[in-house]
Amino acid sequence: MGLDWKQWSRSDILYGIVAPVLVILLIVAISQLGRLFGGGFEGLSGVVIGIMMELQELVVIVAVPLMLGLVWNRWAGGASGFLLGSIYALYWADSYHSPMAGSIHGAGAVLLGYILSAMLIGYMAGALNKRSESFRRMLIAAVTAATIGGIVLFLIFQLSPANVVTGITGFLLTVFARMATGLIVPVVAKVFMWYGAAMNKKTNS
Repeated sequence: MGLDWKQWSRSDILYGIVAPVLVILLIVAISQLGRLFGGGFEGLSGVVIGIMMELQELVVIVAVPLMLGLVWNRWAGGASGFLLGSIYALYWADSYHSPMAGSIHGAGAVLLGYILSAMLIGYMAGALNKRSESFRRMLIAAVTAATIGGIVLFLIFQLSPANVVTGITGFLLTVFARMATGLIVPVVAKVFMWYGAAMNKKTNS
């Protein structure tokens, strides 16, 4: 039986309103760091912007498809990867489009790589984990999916003349960043599972 409309608790306010609003405000604050450190701090601003863009990429096209694949199923992971990968590809195309130079020649492979890599990561994580709540299985599934997705993305990048991710450094950055995400996401997923189980137990008691 579900909760009545009058049954509210402090945790509902904390996790349903306060926490999401704080996260949004934090994201907005981080997005303004580049402007804050502009002017005489061009180098620092560039580093901050680079880190922000990398984190944004990892969250949108790696962490979210991984999470849905692990806790739901391969279809949810693959579908979310396709949708978020498409959105990120459109964002990337708009960000790097130069009004003076026109469209970026040969960028199609880069855009395709973002879509296929995110879709592969989400689907593979779900297919390997099969909704298991075993942390070790989740960890193996997440790291394997993220690593293979990173390798595939790097290889697809090499098909594009617009690609700037090259060499061993580019390979390591692309793959290791995704491997690190694959190590973190199962921890977050397990915490959510524990929290959900605890809340269900509390509700049923």
